[in-house]
Amino acid sequence: MKHFILLCVCVGYMQTAAAQDKPIKLFPEGVPGGADTVAEKRNTDGNRVAGGNVLRITNVSQPTITVYQPPQEFAAGSAVIVCPGGGYDLLAYDLEGDEACLWLNDLGITAVLLKYRVPQREGRPPYEAPLEDLQRAISYVRAHRSSLNIDPERIGVLGFSTGGHLAALAATQFDRRTYPLRAVDKASCRPNFCLLVYPSHLGARATDSCLQTAPELRVTKRTPPTMIVQTEDDKSFIDGSLSYYRALKSAGVRAWLFLYSRGGHGYGLRDTGAMVNSWPDRAEDWFREIGVITADTDD
Repeated sequence: MKHFILLCVCVGYMQTAAAQDKPIKLFPEGVPGGADTVAEKRNTDGNRVAGGNVLRITNVSQPTITVYQPPQEFAAGSAVIVCPGGGYDLLAYDLEGDEACLWLNDLGITAVLLKYRVPQREGRPPYEAPLEDLQRAISYVRAHRSSLNIDPERIGVLGFSTGGHLAALAATQFDRRTYPLRAVDKASCRPNFCLLVYPSHLGARATDSCLQTAPELRVTKRTPPTMIVQTEDDKSFIDGSLSYYRALKSAGVRAWLFLYSRGGHGYGLRDTGAMVNSWPDRAEDWFREIGVITADTDD
């Protein structure tokens, strides 16, 4: 599969990209609610995915974005903001961040890696501070469209696991912000498209036998076109994905659901030996169908 070849040959590039990171503070005027004094923590301990470690980051109190731009001659003029998962307690920063950005760059898409605030803030819904960060990130990218050389009508979000829940929030709560607005926020925070990969917590149980879309996800006809990737054996979250897909269809939103029998949760773009690992190829087809990239964009 094309994307696995890409990731194998780009190890050196990944290291170079990390060394050249110049994160942009999303709230230079001061983080809403104030920044914590606890130092950011990074580690690669824990479960491995496809034989490789996963960089996990927590204690993020200063949200940032890092821009990955493709070679100008291959640029498609579109952008995707990438939201790693981690249960709103940590970020799977390379598995569901850097590696996704490199794949997007290979398609000619400008990738914007979001480092949002974790862990959860006491006394607030777990997603509220991360949503503020994502909304500001979308507005920032749209406001700086000229310098980034992107079309303001082709800015999307990609979320993995809990990052998928966050991306869905951005797609359904773009008309409401909970932080003090600045000039940059005059630019809309509505994404133009939304890609959810093994998203979590899209459903909420109404009764023992009935699962409904989570109440914070207010799907309307203005919710942007959405693609969902899910497996049947992701047992904690498949019903929520199905519920959210039904809500999209009921609202008349263009929606695509790619459902695989197995693959579990948390595979990112790595080759775990399951058919679901082909999802980036399906996403590339989808990007072409909705006009994010053009038919003659180089692979």
